[in-house]
Amino acid sequence: MQHTETPGTEAAAPAPRLRWWTELPLILLVYGFYSAGRLLARGDVSGAVDHGLTILRFEKALYLNFEHPLNRLFTREAWIGIPADFWYASLHYVVTPAVLVWLFRSRAVRYRAARTWLMTSTLIGLIGFTLLPTCPPRLLDASHGFVDTMAQYSSYGWWGGAASAPRGMGDMTNQYAAMPSLHVGWALWCGVMLWRFGGSRLTKTAAVAYPLITTIVVMGTANHYFLDAVAGAAVMGVGLLLAPVVMRTADRVKARFVPSAAPVAADSSAAGSPIVSAGCQTSAGERIPRQRESRFEDGAEPGASPKDAGDGAPAAAR
Repeated sequence: MQHTETPGTEAAAPAPRLRWWTELPLILLVYGFYSAGRLLARGDVSGAVDHGLTILRFEKALYLNFEHPLNRLFTREAWIGIPADFWYASLHYVVTPAVLVWLFRSRAVRYRAARTWLMTSTLIGLIGFTLLPTCPPRLLDASHGFVDTMAQYSSYGWWGGAASAPRGMGDMTNQYAAMPSLHVGWALWCGVMLWRFGGSRLTKTAAVAYPLITTIVVMGTANHYFLDAVAGAAVMGVGLLLAPVVMRTADRVKARFVPSAAPVAADSSAAGSPIVSAGCQTSAGERIPRQRESRFEDGAEPGASPKDAGDGAPAAAR
């Protein structure tokens, strides 16, 4: 039985599948670039303090000063403050990669867009750290009424008095990279992923609780102002809008500089012809279009069978 293919269907090539051995170095590269840039963008300390006080005054004018009551609660109640410090120092290193791996393994179609959104927003946050170094509440003068809970409860964890850095490594972090709060931004990204792609009630509860609790924690530990958290959410919004542009640009760059195998396409001369092999008739048992021609040239006569005579040829005389 003769089989024909719809012209053009064989030209479509499947999209390349992302591999972990290419994804992991990419993520590590972006995170290393972010960490190095965050460390180098220390800025002027006096300018960072001025920026922090400006934010604090602006919040008070708008009656948005949530930091003071939360910080007093965390300072007074160790059973709240200590878990909050562990939350601040640990979870963004655990939950964000875990959600990335989960998307890569079980939601591969959505993974690339989600990863691009996260990375784009992170780099935008780095620009914010560079242009607007900000002193967090915990580093303001004590007269402003804030207590550094990370320092107060440092004996319970691995961190020292320098933010969430391990003891003795405080000089390896930029403590004035407070605006925007990427703790809140990354938590919001995780929440959106869990809400959209998690099918259970538990994942949807976690999708709401994780960014909400993180926002409370960053203020209660005096690591961020409320407006830092708002800026973190805004950065994620901008990253979401820019992610499609970034992916299209990456695709164009890859198409230009990375050679790809050309898809096998049908011959254009045969695309509109119902006869297989561009006008050369074939019968059952003949693998190549010119097989019959070569038989004739060798002196063989066509048989009397109509099957060998080809379609439309007159039958041989008896």
